[in-house]
Amino acid sequence: MNDDSIDRRTFLKGSALATAGLSVVPRHVLGGPSYQAPSDTLNVAGIGVGGRGAGNMNALTSENIVAVCDIDFDRVDGTLRNDEGNVADGFKALHQAYEQAERYADYRVMFDEMGDEIDGVVISTPDHLHAVAAQQAMEMGMHVYVEKPLTRTIREARTLLQTADETDVVTQMGNQGHTHPDGRRAIEWVWDGAIGPVHEIHAWTDRPMGWWPQGVSRPDDSMSAPSDIEWDLFLGPAPEVPYHEAYHPFGWRGWTDYGTGALGDMGAHLIDHAYWALDLGYPSEVWSSSSPFGTEDDARVSWPTATTTQYEFGRGGRDPVRLMWYDGGLLPPRPRALPDGVPLVRDTDTSPPPSWGGAIWVGEDGILMHDTYGQNPRLYPQELEQEYSDAPRQLPRIDASHQMNWVEACKGRAEATCPFDYAAPLTETLLLGVVSLQAGAPVRYDPRSMSIPNAPAAEQYLRRDYRDGWSL
Repeated sequence: MNDDSIDRRTFLKGSALATAGLSVVPRHVLGGPSYQAPSDTLNVAGIGVGGRGAGNMNALTSENIVAVCDIDFDRVDGTLRNDEGNVADGFKALHQAYEQAERYADYRVMFDEMGDEIDGVVISTPDHLHAVAAQQAMEMGMHVYVEKPLTRTIREARTLLQTADETDVVTQMGNQGHTHPDGRRAIEWVWDGAIGPVHEIHAWTDRPMGWWPQGVSRPDDSMSAPSDIEWDLFLGPAPEVPYHEAYHPFGWRGWTDYGTGALGDMGAHLIDHAYWALDLGYPSEVWSSSSPFGTEDDARVSWPTATTTQYEFGRGGRDPVRLMWYDGGLLPPRPRALPDGVPLVRDTDTSPPPSWGGAIWVGEDGILMHDTYGQNPRLYPQELEQEYSDAPRQLPRIDASHQMNWVEACKGRAEATCPFDYAAPLTETLLLGVVSLQAGAPVRYDPRSMSIPNAPAAEQYLRRDYRDGWSL
């Protein structure tokens, strides 16, 4: 084969689809058990590489991080340092990788200049930038890992699903609990009948309480954007507003232009396992209620401080399921099967600040509880755990991290645990709660036509207008 007859990404794409044969020489033949041959290493780029992005990229330091893109590299550098200003022990390898990588503020320029050198890209930006970056990457043949929620709108989720199908790249959404063994064991208990048929789910989180402001108006004071922040690139397709520290670096989640509130943020973790185990599909009806939005000149600019959302899943003639969501510190009613000494909110010593959330699956014969990422599953009455301790294993256990599972899938050695053909419908379901919240009305969604026949005015919230120069 001539050197120019197949490029690196085409080779990797082919290996990801292969079902047999070796695509690389085993590393132990070349240099010992810890040696990784260059041909066995993925060329990875990151978009949004501080904060959560640093956590994602830190899981990939075994790979070749060739480029990093961020609108605020001073913030990125601060993410990697401890209170004394030194690079933290857990980030030393990542800091070195970032120092050696090409740096960009605009991912579009990075793609133009280095697209042929990038095998896969990790997108950890605010929600409103996920779709535009991921679609362009996939259309260029890159594998993509996108933080949760997959997108800011339902139309964007559907577009990424279609693009992934057309391009055959490896995709993964960053809801890490989908790979964790605890959630898989919880699902197996339910599949084995531990709590009987499930008709009701309750999921809750403390966020945004103590994490970021919601239910607030835009700041009154004006601020100049620091010289090291590319503010226009932060805004991307969102409406133009002046820079303020209320939006960046972390408060963006609470603003309607950029984030999806607590439901979009944590629903991908807390609703994931029930959605998966019970094969819920699209809901037949959704309605939400909340405290007031934050407003400016009658425009809703920030999400409410606390919301509840009720989903009804008809499930195509199977037993229906009702799912209730609570955020902002609201909690579900205490189920009768829960022993008196067991709290709904588990004590934590994490700081800052403590975070709590969980889910309860109510079955005819008992209840299942788990923490935010599907972790620490437990059954009540407690004797159920002993009775079902030998429930058969029906789901594979993943040895790699969620991020490295994606890398292994890119190399053709594994299947991604949360590809877009699962992540997009889950995201649509979460965001239907946000649509109902914005519409102030129940939503009966037709997923085939992407319409809301009972409330056509609510369809405006399935999509959003983009600023000039940005499109999907």
